[in-house]
Amino acid sequence: MIPMARAITMEQKQAFEAGPEIRSSNTYMIVKNERSKRAILVALSETELQKILDATMFNSKSVGQIIRDTEIPHTAAYRKIGWLLEEKLLVADKIDITEDGKKSSLFRTVLKSFNIKYEYNNVIIEAEQNFDTLKKITERFFSLDN
Repeated sequence: MIPMARAITMEQKQAFEAGPEIRSSNTYMIVKNERSKRAILVALSETELQKILDATMFNSKSVGQIIRDTEIPHTAAYRKIGWLLEEKLLVADKIDITEDGKKSSLFRTVLKSFNIKYEYNNVIIEAEQNFDTLKKITERFFSLDN
């Protein structure tokens, strides 16, 4: 079962540390955490994971919408979305409640693009944050006071 919503945790913040490099007014960060590096490499190596990331990059989507857009079988889609959530490459951006009272999460990617470099026994991954997702989560966090 896919968790309904996740807040950005301290662990997630530590997994991706912002690097000093800024290109075209977009902030890139250097991924320092080894687990996060492996997760990104796995996500980019599997076509179905790439399709899910592509489908959720610009618009938040439900699992049903992701399945329709990517044509990934239901079981595989739920498993892969769960894995992307666990690895913090995908977040529950919004929760909708249907007329009949059912909850439905909408998902969005955390990162938008990657530059990967391999130097002797060292993988360097530079990632661009998906600012739309970051902005929404930040706005939601600060609106909790109201």
